[in-house]
Amino acid sequence: MRTGRWNHNIHYHPLILSAVPDGCDRALDVGCGEGILARELSQSVPHVTAIDLDEPSLRLAREQDPAGKIDFAAGDFLTYPFEGSFDFIASVAALHHMDMRQGLERMRQLLRPGGTLAVVGLARSRYPADLPADVGGVVLHRVSRVTRTYWEHSAPIVWPPPETFSSARQLASDLLPGVRYRRHLLWRYSLVWPKPAR
Repeated sequence: MRTGRWNHNIHYHPLILSAVPDGCDRALDVGCGEGILARELSQSVPHVTAIDLDEPSLRLAREQDPAGKIDFAAGDFLTYPFEGSFDFIASVAALHHMDMRQGLERMRQLLRPGGTLAVVGLARSRYPADLPADVGGVVLHRVSRVTRTYWEHSAPIVWPPPETFSSARQLASDLLPGVRYRRHLLWRYSLVWPKPAR
């Protein structure tokens, strides 16, 4: 399900969707905003829960889900009383809105054994180490703006992100042994972690 909208976050939705495990029954979208990713997940996952703190964004999300396929929850992801665990947890551009360590620990706790966590996050660049990726990001951004219409989301923005790319990578490695970390263009990184079955 593609909406025609494009921005730096939506660009990486296919990465998230490709990480959904076979037989996934319950998925959680952390920091869902207007619900674009949650609606995409609902095309293949029977039960999708999506949470955000921003009520105006959630109102727009519910309006775009007239059939009520998605369980939208308003609240703080770190303390919200979810029922049970999830086969898949996704988060795009939300982890830097909270303490990263607490956020990853909560995701790890809510993920069932054998489930998969997929995150696309923002971090601060440090130079000169991050200069090549940032230059590549500028080029990709300019090319994409010629071929696509940039959509500005309505959700609150936090800038600059508290973590650098290197500190985000280290923290993820410490908390999620075996996590696959990748630095991407468009000022993003990704984490994909299959939780051990035992």
